[in-house]
Amino acid sequence: MLRGALLRLSRSSRIKHVVTTAPVTSGVVERFIAGETSDQAVAVTRRLVGSRLLATIDYLAEDTTERGQADTVVVAYLDLLTRLRESGLSPSAEVSIKLSALGLHLRDGPQLALENAELICRAARMADTAVTLDMEDHTTTDATLETLRTLRKEYPGTGAVLQAYLYRTEADCRDLADAGSRVRLCKGAYAESESVAFQDRQEVDKSYVRCMKILMAGSGFPMLATHDPTLIDIGLKLANDYARGPKDFEFQMLYGIRPTEQQRLARLGNAVRVYVPYGTDWYGYLVRRLAERPSNLRFFARSLITKS
Repeated sequence: MLRGALLRLSRSSRIKHVVTTAPVTSGVVERFIAGETSDQAVAVTRRLVGSRLLATIDYLAEDTTERGQADTVVVAYLDLLTRLRESGLSPSAEVSIKLSALGLHLRDGPQLALENAELICRAARMADTAVTLDMEDHTTTDATLETLRTLRKEYPGTGAVLQAYLYRTEADCRDLADAGSRVRLCKGAYAESESVAFQDRQEVDKSYVRCMKILMAGSGFPMLATHDPTLIDIGLKLANDYARGPKDFEFQMLYGIRPTEQQRLARLGNAVRVYVPYGTDWYGYLVRRLAERPSNLRFFARSLITKS
């Protein structure tokens, strides 16, 4: 019931106007969203890099229903990558892309999304940085991994995201834990059924640890996307167990979530990459994140009162 209500809010122009113009909203949005323009995203990235943090930047665009929308997303990424290169930030800042934003669900979608991803990967190479393919709900997993395999033939540094709450993810980790592979491991935020995903929080955490072990034992580059203090500690221990130095793996956290912890880990010499979303579609992004898992509502609420 709550999920449905939140999704309705994400599509309501009236509620959007109320939320986006409310005085209290700007502070909340600025906490989690880098801004609406590439200039603002670059400015936030410059600040993060100046604080010894890395960045992966996501242009907010989902639910693409027309080819013109997908073209707009590609242009936005090409502009962003140019600005990162010109500002000298690209060695410390990569980009994250969603195949649905590039046309995956349109007619001839997989081929269109691949072609658009190739354009972005080519621009990223020219900017001396990399691309990571974001993972969406489980119905897109096979298409995303197939696109990854194709892209890595020409752009071997292309990264992938795997979600620990899916039953299949341990096997996917084994498949991707090879030399040159870059894998961002997250818990998963979409509302998935019991037929494909763990529902119990402890089971998800156990799966995350099992997946971490596979990635740490492999020859690829693990990217541990978590804000969970226990999982962070386990990640540090596993890195030590498998003789991985600070350049052999990294932590990833969302922009605005536990910034003090981001800084603490960075001061200890760890690589910490911040996931930086930007774009005019920030309202839908925030509300859909809450709708995917209403428990996120409590998580974001806690984040507003603590920066630890």
